[in-house]
Amino acid sequence: MASGSPLQPTLGELIASLTQQLTELVKGEVELLKAQVAEKGKSMGMGIGLFVGAGLFAFFALGVLISAAVLGLANVVAPWLAAVIVGVALLLLAGLLAFVGKKSLDKAKEVKPDPVTHLKQDIEIVKDGFTS
Repeated sequence: MASGSPLQPTLGELIASLTQQLTELVKGEVELLKAQVAEKGKSMGMGIGLFVGAGLFAFFALGVLISAAVLGLANVVAPWLAAVIVGVALLLLAGLLAFVGKKSLDKAKEVKPDPVTHLKQDIEIVKDGFTS
C-alpha cells in the first residue's frame, strides 16, 4: 500500500484539514456571538424604552397628584393658599433630598484612595522582600 493512498491522508493533509475546520469553527462561533449580542441589544433597547416610557408617565402622574393635592386643600383654605402650602411642602421635600444627597457625596469624597502612597508601600514591601 502506498503512503499517499486515498484511504489514509498524509500528515500535511490532516493538518490542513484541521486548520480549515478550526477556522470554520471560530467563524461560526463569532457569527453566533454576533447574533446573540444583536438579540440582547434589541431586548435591552426595548427594556430601556419601556422604562423611559414608565418614568415619563410617572412624572405626569406626579403632576396630576400634586394638582389633586392643591385642589383638595383648596376646599379647606383659599385656592392660592392651597397652592402655596403644597409648593412649600414640595420645596421642603426637595431641600431634604438635597441635604441627604450632599451628605452622601461628602461621605463618598472622604474615602479617597491614594495610588501614589499605595505604590510607595508596595515598593517598600518588595524591597524588604529582596533584602530578607
